Amino acid sequence: MENNRNFFITIALSVLILAVWQYFYVLPRSEQQREAARVEQQRIEEQKKAAQGTNPGTDTGTPAAPGAIPNAPGTDAVTPAGREQALATTTRAKIDTPSLEGSINLTGARLDDLKLKHYTETVDKNSPEISLLNPAALPNGYYAEIGFVGNDKTGAVPGPETVWAVDGNATLTPATPVTLTYSNDKGLTFKRTFSVDTNYMFTVSDTVQNAGTAAVSLSNYGRVTRFDKPLVASTYVLHEGLIGFTGTEGLQEHKYASIEKDKQATPGKSTDGWLGITDKYWAVTLVPTEKQPFQPRYAYFEDGRHRYQSDFLTDPITVDAGQSATVESEIFAGAKEVAKINAYAEDRHIKRFDLLIDWGWFHFITKPMFWLIDTLYKFFGNFGLAILATTVIVKAIFFPLANKSYASMANMKKVQPKMLEIREKYADDKMKQQQAMMELYKTEKINPLAGCWPVALQIPVFFSLYKVLYITIEMRHAPFFGWIQDLAAPDPTSIFNLFGLVPLTLPHMLMIGVWPLIMGVTMFLQMRMNPTPPDPTQAAIFTWMPVIFTFMMAGFPAGLVIYWAWNNTLSILQQGVIMKRQGAKIELWDNLVALFRKKPSPAE
Repeated sequence: MENNRNFFITIALSVLILAVWQYFYVLPRSEQQREAARVEQQRIEEQKKAAQGTNPGTDTGTPAAPGAIPNAPGTDAVTPAGREQALATTTRAKIDTPSLEGSINLTGARLDDLKLKHYTETVDKNSPEISLLNPAALPNGYYAEIGFVGNDKTGAVPGPETVWAVDGNATLTPATPVTLTYSNDKGLTFKRTFSVDTNYMFTVSDTVQNAGTAAVSLSNYGRVTRFDKPLVASTYVLHEGLIGFTGTEGLQEHKYASIEKDKQATPGKSTDGWLGITDKYWAVTLVPTEKQPFQPRYAYFEDGRHRYQSDFLTDPITVDAGQSATVESEIFAGAKEVAKINAYAEDRHIKRFDLLIDWGWFHFITKPMFWLIDTLYKFFGNFGLAILATTVIVKAIFFPLANKSYASMANMKKVQPKMLEIREKYADDKMKQQQAMMELYKTEKINPLAGCWPVALQIPVFFSLYKVLYITIEMRHAPFFGWIQDLAAPDPTSIFNLFGLVPLTLPHMLMIGVWPLIMGVTMFLQMRMNPTPPDPTQAAIFTWMPVIFTFMMAGFPAGLVIYWAWNNTLSILQQGVIMKRQGAKIELWDNLVALFRKKPSPAE
């Protein structure tokens, strides 16, 4: 009975994991491949449109309504030219920090050229750096911009087409801010100062000097605009798309698909918070000024080029004649490193900025799991070793409960002869059979459900570790040893091409690497420590379950497979020691011998 229960639990667990993996990973990827084809076709059509003579950078879309944020530049066409050619079409101020390199577009004072120095596109250190922000004229245009909305009294105010002049230093570094100026015909002078820290936070300070004879009022706006979306993005495991935390409404998340359907989402006004666009590992967000209430908005526009936008518009700011006013906003553009995100939330008092990282509903498990792995990484210097050590610690935490479970399982084995007698005695009366079994459990002080706990306890640990491996950039391209150069990616080897010895490209389902095989072997040995069930169906499950798991787990991140293999090994040792102490027979050797023993024919 106990064996049956454990088999069914194992089957249920395997089906659950497979279903979750299919739902969270395989299905979204197939949808994303179709979406990628659609986006590529749209890009080709836009390039054809550009080649027919449309001038990149023009704005012929719907005019902005009075008091509204001006339309985004480059909404009608893309240029077939490359990134460097697109950058060369405008005057720029250089950006050079320990973490970032790029430039500020002086047309619009726009952040539209930003690369991350510490991150490359692949595990090859010589591969190109990640390009986070790109000019609007490119198919993957993506930028952040701060500007003003004026009226007849203010005259022309800084917007997307304003050409700024550099005042002094023209290279932005953590030690040297860049100051831009612009004056209009109504006596208003705008002085914008960009400063940046050593990581990913820009501060934009705008001072408006009114040399006219009357007071003026104008609003400050900011926007993050993106013309494409990730071609391969998870839409279930974590949130990617428009995001913000403002006012009393809390966290607002809008996936690309949902905002395409809704077109626009406008929560209530706020006096604090942040908003922007997030990817799996990167994000660009705005932190509006605290001096004025602002209206956040998340939108998808279809006029001209399709684009996604998170923006804000402050209440009007009044500048009296002969006076000046200053507003300050911040722009985060970089990698979602946990320590840095948490530091910005605390040091700069950015409300719930830590939610920029999607820890999920089970954050109370996932965040401590990451903290433990990250702390051990600082000690070992290797995330793979940190995962192995984490497994040992988790095992130690649940050691008393696991001991009771394995002890109960050992006792169950010792009373199996009595259980067989009861089944034979009451073969035709299931009610009496169950009553006799319960009496036996009570007499022998056995909990028949105790054996389920070792399996059940692995579920939350498994999924929290998977979440950590999937969402945290710290795990991206984190090497282990040997051929595992990225713990967040599947094992790149396969038994079907002799682990790379045969130059053969295999489909994804046949990429059964070394670590999935090790995991399968450890699972096989763990299951063989129990007696082979007499029922043929259960015996088949008993035999094939490790094989099924080996194929299924091959597509999981290597770090997760390593964890599972190591956890199985520790479980085998722990179960073996306890069974020996309890005087229960360890069936491992007998079961292994039985596999190779000649089966008797029916006639025999």
